[in-house]
Amino acid sequence: MQTNNLSDWAMSAEEGQLSVDVFRDGDMLVIRSLVAGVAPDDLDVSVHGDLLTIRGKRHMEQESNAEDWFYQECYWGSFSRSIVLPYHVAADMTQAQLKNGILEVRIPIRTDGKQVKVKWG
Repeated sequence: MQTNNLSDWAMSAEEGQLSVDVFRDGDMLVIRSLVAGVAPDDLDVSVHGDLLTIRGKRHMEQESNAEDWFYQECYWGSFSRSIVLPYHVAADMTQAQLKNGILEVRIPIRTDGKQVKVKWG
């Protein structure tokens, strides 16, 4: 899952940050994050060595005038999160799944790592 505007995300002055859960499930490292409202094509997940990076963009579906709002607590726009992984992982075997607004990334734990693009499944 990737968007064509990755360079726009990196240049954004205001960028939201994701909350994540990171835990071990047997020989797998699992990272979960709530990304409700984000289309799969607007997500990019990559692993480089011991660093996992999640980037994305949440689009507001309806534009309104500022004076029409009573509350605006939801974050709209670009977000990213980089996590130093607590184990060496098999980056080339990373899998990601987006279900019911929850992103789950599963990475086998091993003693070496390399940069790869994540396969979605």
